[in-house]
Amino acid sequence: MANTPQAKKRIRRNQARATVNKNRVSRIRTLVKKVEAAVASGDKDAAATALKAAQPEMARGVAKGVLHKNTVARKYARLTKSVNAIA
Repeated sequence: MANTPQAKKRIRRNQARATVNKNRVSRIRTLVKKVEAAVASGDKDAAATALKAAQPEMARGVAKGVLHKNTVARKYARLTKSVNAIA
């Protein structure tokens, strides 16, 4: 159990940040799923629009430290490849 005031504050702060980070990752996952759904339906315009919405959120996730940069780079490359593959 935390003894010092600093440690108690750290616990409070960590819980608050965990909530924010969880929401951020959840939002990114939702946007990625929208891109994948649009690709699965074969709608290139919707997929491209969804990808444009997802990319800045993914980049923000890297900047905020909730996702690793190589993971996001890989996901973004794969999503872009799948969107471009729609005939």
